[in-house]
Amino acid sequence: MLAARLCTMKKLSSVLARTLTSGTSGSLSLPDMSEGHLPIHVNNVRSRLRDIVGASTNWRDHVQAMQERKALHTLLAKRQEDLPPRRMKDSYLEVILPLGSQPEIREKYLNVHNSVRFGRILEDLDSLGVLICYTHTKQEAQPRSPLSIVTALVDKINLCKKIIYPDCDIKFTGNVSWVGKTSMEVKMHMLQLHDGDYSPVLDATFVMVARDPENKRPAFVNPLIPESPEEEEIFKQGEFNKTKRIDFSTASLLKMAPTAEERNIVHDIFLNTLDTRTVSFRSRVLPPNSVWMEDAKLKSLQICHPQERNIFNRIFGGFLMRKAFELGWATACSCGGSRPFIVSVDDIMFQRPVEVGSLLLLSAQVCYTEKNYIQVRVHSEVYDADTREHQTTNIFHFTFISEKEVPRVVPKTYGESMLYLDGKRHFTATVKEI
Repeated sequence: MLAARLCTMKKLSSVLARTLTSGTSGSLSLPDMSEGHLPIHVNNVRSRLRDIVGASTNWRDHVQAMQERKALHTLLAKRQEDLPPRRMKDSYLEVILPLGSQPEIREKYLNVHNSVRFGRILEDLDSLGVLICYTHTKQEAQPRSPLSIVTALVDKINLCKKIIYPDCDIKFTGNVSWVGKTSMEVKMHMLQLHDGDYSPVLDATFVMVARDPENKRPAFVNPLIPESPEEEEIFKQGEFNKTKRIDFSTASLLKMAPTAEERNIVHDIFLNTLDTRTVSFRSRVLPPNSVWMEDAKLKSLQICHPQERNIFNRIFGGFLMRKAFELGWATACSCGGSRPFIVSVDDIMFQRPVEVGSLLLLSAQVCYTEKNYIQVRVHSEVYDADTREHQTTNIFHFTFISEKEVPRVVPKTYGESMLYLDGKRHFTATVKEI
């Protein structure tokens, strides 16, 4: 059994090694922006954000702090043209997570498998993305920023390492890579120190939006000027990403019927699960090595305490991502019967903020499987106990790879079939990219 397990792990490592090779060779060449930049300790990122917006560290002061921000309305630009353009290197930041050199901070990041909790990494990426955008929009004459910058979308996170080690320093780097009128795309990279050199672990693309001091209306941000052919390509990629997101949304199965090929897939699943003894539309039989989709889901409830608030006194987006990831991981683990490893995160939409005190309901569903891969969708909603209404806040998509081949997930209903096709679309897009 030990030999078989080692063989499986070697095979899994080779798959992820190919991911690393294909992911880096096909990516854009990145200009070096590190010169003259001193790294920031990861614990100082949130404190810098509080200083930038004037947020209080005490929950009891949050109302007064937000009232004081209303006066910053006069500092907002009336037009984007009134703001000075920025270069990509103007927003470049490096953040160090010293797991190797400062062992006392390891426990927060440690999981039971003696590797780093990916949910904690999601929290750090979210905070860093916001700080990068505030660095891009910083005005020297303004001690506090009038902008409320929040995460709108996690476009893509691709990993190229199976294990993140808990006793080696980690470095995050990132900068603004594309700018619209009121939105900014941020590209971030995570590297880990091995034998004196930093090697890539993941690449992440976030989209942030700027709003007024009360977080009610869009606000203009500084334009971005590429300075080299490499930066021109990065900026064009940002434009392409925006177009791709629009196309993907337009073709959503919540708006458009499945394609002819997808309809055939659904009908084939239906035919393969019919009970040949009864020849009834209602009588279904589960094929071998399969699991009904309705049996491949988990749910959880979170009470959103003030401890998890962001600088604008709403629930921190990184906390939501961590909780969604951990439930998604548990669902993949339950379905696959072995430890899953995260391969990719994509298309996390932040549809509405989560208020402090909310009851947060998370529902994770395995919606597609193929060989060792598991595609999980996590739906997040808040429940209002007074009105008894549910409102969707986020949709999360995670791609995992398991140590062994996993059962095929099989939909029964039309709604489950649409989830299956949506999961297949996300999985296909992920595999194509890596």
